[in-house]
Amino acid sequence: MVTTHEVFNQPAPLVDTNLFAANRAMQAALKFNAPALDTAPLHALGAVVGSGEMQTHARLANVHTPQLKTHNRFGQRVDLVEFHPSYHALMTQAVAAGLHGAAWGEGATSAHLLRAAGFMLFTELEPSVLCPISMSYAVAPALKDNAAIHQDWESGLTSRSYDPTLMLWREKTGLTMGMGMTEKQGGSDVRANTTRAEPAGTDAWGQRFSVTGHKWFFSAPMCDAFLILAQTTSGLSCLFLPRVLPDGSMNRLFIQRLKDKLGNKANASSEVEFVGASAWLVGEEGRGIPQILAMGTMTRLDCALGTSGLMRQALSIALNHTAQRKAFGKTLIDQPLMKNVLADLALESEAATALALRLASSFDRPTDAHEQVMNRLLTPVAKFWICKRGSHFAQEAMECLGGNGYVEEGGEGVMARIYREMPLNSIWEGAGNIMAIDLLRALRKADAAAALAHELAPARGMHPALDRLAAQLPIRVEEMASEMEARRLAQDVALAVQATLLAQTAPAAVFSAFCDSRIGGEWGHSFGSLGAGVDFDAILTRAMPH
Repeated sequence: MVTTHEVFNQPAPLVDTNLFAANRAMQAALKFNAPALDTAPLHALGAVVGSGEMQTHARLANVHTPQLKTHNRFGQRVDLVEFHPSYHALMTQAVAAGLHGAAWGEGATSAHLLRAAGFMLFTELEPSVLCPISMSYAVAPALKDNAAIHQDWESGLTSRSYDPTLMLWREKTGLTMGMGMTEKQGGSDVRANTTRAEPAGTDAWGQRFSVTGHKWFFSAPMCDAFLILAQTTSGLSCLFLPRVLPDGSMNRLFIQRLKDKLGNKANASSEVEFVGASAWLVGEEGRGIPQILAMGTMTRLDCALGTSGLMRQALSIALNHTAQRKAFGKTLIDQPLMKNVLADLALESEAATALALRLASSFDRPTDAHEQVMNRLLTPVAKFWICKRGSHFAQEAMECLGGNGYVEEGGEGVMARIYREMPLNSIWEGAGNIMAIDLLRALRKADAAAALAHELAPARGMHPALDRLAAQLPIRVEEMASEMEARRLAQDVALAVQATLLAQTAPAAVFSAFCDSRIGGEWGHSFGSLGAGVDFDAILTRAMPH
């Protein structure tokens, strides 16, 4: 080829950077929630997930997507999902970091907060593989309602060894679990489920059922077992359904096809049918929905954590690009409008991090009455607001890169992957309306107004707009806003709690800019409309990924 031009003014990708060491917002939130927390594991994980090697694995796992093999070459049914080796490399690191069930089995102080921060860091690398990781985290405590199964499976579910082999549980070094709840006709309305479970005797694992029916969204079908919902004579019940039965034979679970999704490409999401599949009762027959809601609390936490991690990664890529790319005589980051956009994104990212980790910390204090009320309130609030902001955030961050952000190829192709991933956390485990309604349920079951007032008290007197909102919210909570107003209430609770947290964890420049814009009204309808009096340089310096 004849040389036609010199390639220059193309930013170096963000690679081989410790994602934890540069994340000042995360460090501040952890120090606030658990001052004595040992963050050495996060420093180690930050180096791994920021490495070029792991970024290559993330790219390959999304390019070479899972493939369903329903039959072998002899025509025998096998129902296997094949993954690229890079998928397994990512899963190995996630399990080794204890992001699945380790928080339940190791008994460390602030184990759930530590795990949450690790989950966010890993999301910056690759979020798709965290689907089976999140489900394993959520179902592990639910198994305690069947003591025999819990005894047999606990060590495998909390093991830091990843073992993808499809074989009997006792022969494996590590186990993962999934969930199967929704069906074609009902979606989130699981009471409409038609899958039936007929009594089939009892054995060492308790009451056994024969299950016939289907699941419409059955993610990570290569997991070792699943908790599913099925109708028994007593109503909707929670059942434990393994891929491999105790006698070593395959269970009668048949994968029909894999979903062709907008994003989340490295993770397999499937449609399955059960034809007399064996499953065991977990908990009380007919009480499946309360058990599922308990598990949903933890997966909803992970939705908020995951979106916060994606926000941080999108912001980091945008900052890295604009700090190097020059246009119209300056680096992009020094152009006034770009500086406004980036600072606005930085505010959103830090507020999301603060709220998500505040929620995670409540899981470490199950006997604290205030913490449990806040857990119940903040789970739908954080899931609703953080995830709702994600898609708009990703689009604006992508725009900072111009056309380079819209391509799939290379390091900056990560931005396109983030953009396609963002809607998932808002939809999965209950979309916005479901979260708003769940908030109303929470308000009816606890002394929410007093708990919220206590939560907001540390920032009293620090910003007039926040004071006004904080004074109104307990009254609105007491009045239990109608369903028509539930989304606005969820938004306002989220903003008030975020502002209060920033008052305690962030510099004054971050706190005042957040309150002025999100609560005080000094803001437009898009990112990049902060007031001229904002200390842009201080906000950007804090957010830089290096």
